[in-house]
Order: sequence, then C-alpha cells, then structure tokens
Amino acid sequence: MEQYVIKGGNPLVGEVEIAGAKNAALAILAASIMTDETILIENMPNVRDTNVLLEAIQEIGATVERVSKSCVKVNGSTIQALSVDYEFIKKIRASYYLLGALLGKYKHAEVPLPGGCNIGSRPIDQHLKGFRALGASVEIRHGAIVTQADELKGSHIFLDVVSVGATINIMMAASLANGRTIIENAAREPHVVDVANFLNSMGANIKGAGTDVIRIKGVEKLHKTEYSIIPDQIEAGTFMFAAAATRGDVLVRNVIPKHLEATTAKLEEIGCEVEEFDDAVRVMANRSLRRTHVKTLPYPGYPTDMQPQIAVTLAMAQGTSIVTESIFENRFKYVDELSRMGANIKVQGNTAIIDGVSSLAGARVCASDLRAGAALVIAGLAAEGITIIDDIVYIQRGYEDFEVKLRSLGAEIEKVSSEKEIQKFRLRVS
Repeated sequence: MEQYVIKGGNPLVGEVEIAGAKNAALAILAASIMTDETILIENMPNVRDTNVLLEAIQEIGATVERVSKSCVKVNGSTIQALSVDYEFIKKIRASYYLLGALLGKYKHAEVPLPGGCNIGSRPIDQHLKGFRALGASVEIRHGAIVTQADELKGSHIFLDVVSVGATINIMMAASLANGRTIIENAAREPHVVDVANFLNSMGANIKGAGTDVIRIKGVEKLHKTEYSIIPDQIEAGTFMFAAAATRGDVLVRNVIPKHLEATTAKLEEIGCEVEEFDDAVRVMANRSLRRTHVKTLPYPGYPTDMQPQIAVTLAMAQGTSIVTESIFENRFKYVDELSRMGANIKVQGNTAIIDGVSSLAGARVCASDLRAGAALVIAGLAAEGITIIDDIVYIQRGYEDFEVKLRSLGAEIEKVSSEKEIQKFRLRVS
C-alpha cells in the first residue's frame, strides 16, 4: 500500500502547472463515445479516475489510443456491449455518465449503481427523473440501472435539487433526442459548461450552459472533434491553500481566474495577497492568517471540494472560524485525523468550529477520501516534524504527479510503499 511521508516546515515557493479538470474530463470521456468518429481530447489529467474510466470504455468495445500522458483518442464505432462492468463502477462514481452517453446514442444502457468517495449520500434520482422525462424506461435490476427507449423525445425538466451529475447526464442524452429539451435549476459549474462546449464541438445544439436554464435542440448524430479540457479549479485551489498554510509564495499557472473567485476571496479574507493574471494566480502568505467563516454552496459559491483545504488552513489561523458544509453530510471525516496533529476542531452536525492553534505536529494519519487526503497533505507540509499519510490511493484519484509538483515548490515529500522506505526518508531528512 503506497503512502506519503512528509517533513513539514518548508514554505512552498515557486511555480506550479495545473492539469486538466478531472470532473470535466470524466464526463467528456463518456461523451466521446457518442459518435462513431474519432475524438481527440487534450489536457486530460493523468489520474486514477480518468484511467479507470478509459478502461471501462475499452471494456465495452470502444477503441482508446493514448497519444501522450495528457492526450487521448477515442472511437466509439466498435462498441459491442451496452452493459458496464461493476468492477469499474465501484471504483469511480462518475462512470454513471456512461448512462447518458449510451442512452443518447443507442437508446439503451446498463450501468451498476455507482461507488466513489464515501463523503455522504449522493442519490441519482434526478438523473433517472430526467431520463424518464425524455421517454426512457428506468429500472433497477440486480444492482444495475437499466434504461431504454424506442426513441428519446425532448422535454421540459425541472431538477428538484441542483445536481452537476444529473445536469450533465440529461444534457448528453437530450443532445440526441428528438425535439427540444429545457433543463431548469441546472448546475452552473465550469465543468458543466465545458461538457456543453465539447458536445457543441461535436455538433450538438446546447445553449445556456453556465446559467440555471439550459436549452437543447436534439440533433440526429454527433461527429468528430478535437477538444482541450479546462484547467482543474480544485487542483489549483489546493495549491493556493497549500501556499497559504505553509506561509509560502506560489504562482499557479494554467488556470482560469474567474473559476477561482470564491477561493481567492476567502484567501484574501484570511490575510493572503492574491495577484491575478490572464491564466495564472499568485498567492503570497507573508503574515499571520486570521479567522473567517465559510459555507459550501453550488457554483458560483464556495466549492464543497475545497472545504477540507480551507479547514486545515484555518486550523492554523488566529481566532475561531466556522465552516458549514451544505452539500455532503460526511465531509468532516478528516477532522479526527487533524486532531491527531494538534488541531482544535469540534464538529456539530454540518458545522465545524475551528479554534486556531499556533502550529500542528506531524503524525500518522489516514486519507478517507480524495479532498480530505489533499487536506492532510497540506497539514503535513505545514506541521512540525514528520507526517505519514496512509491510503493515498484516494489522493491519486484526482491529483496528477502531486508529490512531484510539491517537491518542485520545495516540499520534502515522498511516495513510499514500505516501513523501510519511511525509515530511509527519516534518516535523510533528520
């Protein structure tokens, strides 16, 4: 089992390049099978989640060619199976996007109920509501969602809750439906816009992505395209908070600053200087950090995927901060691990009350999910002494070359897989 071992105390200084957005890439990879022509996708993050989804796409018969680490060609003309293996689904939740893609193209799909990070209940009832509104039958059989239709017809769909997954899944299926579809109360996240732009580049007719009303005019078929995925706002935000927590100075390159506004605003509130450029942001933390309050909300609010990263930073800020989680109910599981490092955090329901401490101390901790794992890395980088993080497989789901990028900023961090390697690291840094 691989682990990270970190010697904390070094301010992060330098420049880091951000990869493509994982959450956009997963949906775009699924959508790439909706044509029989070859799709070229660039700026694809080389992370565990995208690699698992590529395997799942190959497993149903599509042709996948890795052009380079961040570039892939997909051709869906050779698909033979419309049923996806549970082995892939249990690893990544986002393989449910194959439902919308296969239903749109073939009017039939069978996908097991999804897995992924255990951060709380994430029902897919809105996805299924959308498919039914488009004229598909939906059943749960032997732990799988089976959906089929003689034809898909455009419909007016109002989502009961804002759901990124449902918005994207319905958008994919509706792209190849007869007539017009309107999705109201749609998610507005940047990766929803990116998927709409990708589908439009394949010949779809989608308008309004990025607002809460998306209008789709169904087309007969989609065609080949070449497309570059947007930068990952969550990876960027993670490095921004790592700079803040370690009192560093980091230029984060290949970003869209507009997508980072909620993160940037909170960094400035707690006492960091943030400089924005056309495609980069610089975070400077050269003074003591101060408390703030934050509540997670759908975009353009503060993202739930950035909640653990701000919490660990506030654990070392002056005063009492309050973090309220309004999206997922299990998102505070990392707090017990931070407490082992000396953080003073009390969780009451969906709220964490954080009394800042002057410093954290290294300890052996365990990543419980992707973003919690990233937060523990930030804690280890800022803490005194050595931190060992177990179960980094979660972190590898969404961060490309994480330890390599951190080392380039001056961090002392290594990926290890045995106690012997941990001891070697201890001797080297002591």
